[in-house]
This record gives sequence, structure tokens and C-alpha cells, in this order.
Amino acid sequence: MIKKVIFQKPIFWRLVLLIFAINSFIPPVAKANLESASVCSQDLSLEINSIIDRPEFSKSRWGILVQNLSSGKTLYSRDRDKYFVPASNVKLFTTASALLELGEEFRIKTPIYATGELPNLTTLQIKGQGDPTISSENLKNIVQQLQVLGIKQIEKLIIEDSYFDQNPLNPTWEWSDIYYYYATSVNSIILNENTFTLTLLPQKVGETVKLKWSDAIAARQWNILNHGVTAVAETPYNIEITGVLGKPTLKIQGELAQDSQPDDWDLAVADPANYFLETWRHLLSQAGIKVNQGIVIKEALTIPEARIIVTIFSTPLKNILQEINQESNNLYAETIANILGRQLNTETGVEAIKQILDQLEIDSNSYILADSSGLSRHSLVTPEVLVTLLSKISQTSVAKTYKESLALAGVSGTLKYRFANISGNLWGKTGTLSGVITLSGYLELPNDETLVLSILVNNFDTDKKIVRQGIEEIVALLSNHRHRLCQNRKIESQP
Repeated sequence: MIKKVIFQKPIFWRLVLLIFAINSFIPPVAKANLESASVCSQDLSLEINSIIDRPEFSKSRWGILVQNLSSGKTLYSRDRDKYFVPASNVKLFTTASALLELGEEFRIKTPIYATGELPNLTTLQIKGQGDPTISSENLKNIVQQLQVLGIKQIEKLIIEDSYFDQNPLNPTWEWSDIYYYYATSVNSIILNENTFTLTLLPQKVGETVKLKWSDAIAARQWNILNHGVTAVAETPYNIEITGVLGKPTLKIQGELAQDSQPDDWDLAVADPANYFLETWRHLLSQAGIKVNQGIVIKEALTIPEARIIVTIFSTPLKNILQEINQESNNLYAETIANILGRQLNTETGVEAIKQILDQLEIDSNSYILADSSGLSRHSLVTPEVLVTLLSKISQTSVAKTYKESLALAGVSGTLKYRFANISGNLWGKTGTLSGVITLSGYLELPNDETLVLSILVNNFDTDKKIVRQGIEEIVALLSNHRHRLCQNRKIESQP
């Protein structure tokens, strides 16, 4: 039987008056601290643990650290000092290092040298220096400038691809990734981000799917084995494109329903330097400028009598960093790291990043970087080092630019369609690999507080959407825990 409790009115009102009197003598700040520290933090941990301990996450590893940015107080932690695969959270190290070393207005220069007298040049040499922003439109503009100069013929067109000495493909990346846009070669002379689009189009039932290329020059570099078949309407999608290790070969397999929309695949350019050469040569020819010979060289070449006739400048570094952190562009991250390696005269970009982070007093024992983008599963970090990095960079002169390079929840980048209902602004960097989902960044609360957080999830065997939902629930708790949980506890404690 449920017993109904009836308060005796005189006693009840005396208790109310006593509570009111006690509260009147507690300063507002002290009351807020008591609510936050002794009540809210405890509730917050219980709430977060209840999410992580769900059956669907039983095989997962969660590493979390949440701190108040101004006070450094820890609100929640789990395995804060353990290693996790960070995926694209590695880009936080790369972009912080670049901003500290190069400055937000730094631009990558690509000089173009010439020898010979107009209108016929003996050589036209472009020295690639890792600019990942050069597009076909940039080359068209250069061709127009050459036309204005009156150039009619070039005896030898030279593409120099020697600025970066290391392997254009990181040996720790998975070989099955290197055929796709997110794992393309990281070389010195880059055009259109070293990618192109292959579109599959359904035909009559039983016929091979039709292939449409966004770039004919890139297409010629691949040998295509097309076994994709058009199936009857409403057939479940099961097209796969795979590569042949060590060969420029792509295999298309599976079925594409006859009523399917065009199926786009963003793929890697097989030979970036020659792609640059052939594209530029084609544009020159279209403009009536004859090229007698075109070559790619892999070693630095200095021609004493050569003069610079034009220079290509990238967008400012602050814009490049936004592309890295908001869109998670691997190529941009790797090229910027390699440029840091050249600037600091280190063997690799990763060594340059470590050198810069040492100056920021980031503990080198709390991270291992195998690449600069996070595509490698050999990279390992702790939640603590990510929170430390974000906290320390917030105390520098580049803090605003760095924060604004991150994706903003509900507004930009990889967070544009996420966290729409949180009561605060989340500036963060996401990361995704199979079995890995991560998020680190800043959470600005309505009370003008800022939390710095890192949530790293590894080894899950459930759907990625479920893991992301769990992370979003945790962030939602963080965004309103003071207001909602404290208020609930206060109501429950009243008679």
C-alpha cells in the first residue's frame, strides 16, 4: 500500500522559513559553486556513465575528458590518459602547429620560370611547392597571362615535383583507401586536389553500366575493368569499386538499379605530376601556344638564366586551415605538414609538428603521430593531450583564428547537420574511421562559460549513427547540465 504523506501546516511553514533564512546568508556565488560542485558534477557523471554503459556500447572503448577552459576544473573524465586512435582529430595538432609557425596570412608560392626570348620560349618551368589549392581555373588564368605576354611557342615545358622528398603515399595508410579522393598522393605539384569524379549511369536491364568521367586526362591514367551491371528497378544498391595493389587498375562490380540516380565516385588521380603536365599542355594548346616537349622531373633544377614571369599564390593559411578542420581535407593537412617540414628542415612533417608542440609544452609521451591527417591507424593520442592542446592554444595570439577554423555545430563543415538542439555553441573537429568516431573542441555555454572536451570512441561494433547519437547526448548534457540537473535536484529536495 502506498502511504500518502500529509504535512502539518505549522511545522511545514516553519521549515520553509528556516530554509529561506539559511539561503539568505549564503552568497550567490557560493550557492552556485555548491550546486555545481557538490550536486551537478555528481549528476553529470552518472548521466554520462548511463549512456556509455548501454548494452550497445559494451564492446566499445570510450576516452573522455571535459574541463572548464578558464578554471581547468575537470567535469568528467574516463581513461583520460589512455591511448586511442584519433582519426581526423590528428588535424588539430597539424593546424595548431601551422598557425603558430607560419601565421594566418601565410601563402604558398608556386613560381613559374622562363628562358628564351619572346615570342618563343626555350623553357617554361613550374616549381611545385605543395600548394593544394591550384585548380584548372588557375592554370587557365596563367595561360591568359602568357598570351598577354605574346608567347607563341614553348620548346620545353618542365613540371618540377621535387619539393617534398618523402613517399607521396604514407606507408601506414590502408592500401584499399589509396584509390579514393581522401587518400590521394601528397606530392609537390597538385592540381584539382589530385581527384576527379567517375559517374556510373544505369542502362537497359542486363547491360553494363555506362561510365562518365569529369576529367578525360585523369581517366586515361586508369585501366578500368567494368563489370557493373544494370539491374531491374528497385534492386538494392551494391556497386563496389576496388583497386589492384600496385597497378593503376580499378574494378567495378555489382548491380545498379535501372531507376537509380547517377552514382558518383570521387577517385584519386593515379599520376598527379603527369596529370598536371598534360592538363597544362592541353590548355596551352587550346590557347594557340605550341609546346614541343613536356617533361616531369623529380629533382630540383636551377637554370641560371631563368627568370620568374609569374607566381601562383594560394589563399591565406587561415582559409586553408578552415578547409582542413571544417571539411576534414586530408590532402590539405598532409601538404601543410610537409611545408612545415621544409620550413624547419626536418625529415618529415610529423617531426616538424612535434618540434612546434614541444615549444607549446605539449607532452610528447601523450601522443604518437604516424601522419598529419589521421587517416593512419598507427596514430595514437590521449583525451588529455587533445584537451591540453585546445586549452594552451586558446591562450595564444592565434586563439580566435584557430577556434574559427573548426566546424560550428548546425552551421558549417562536418558539424553542419549535427547538434542542432544543444543550448550553446560547439566548435569542434570530428574524426571517423571504421570502428572509430571522435570529437574534440570547445563548447560555449549560455552562462559565458566555455568547456573544452575530447570524446574518443574506439572498437565499436554497432552502427556509426548510434555512436554519434551517444556523443550528441553527452554534449547535450554538458551544454545544459547546470540549469537542468541542478534545478531537478533542487525540486526533488523540497518537501
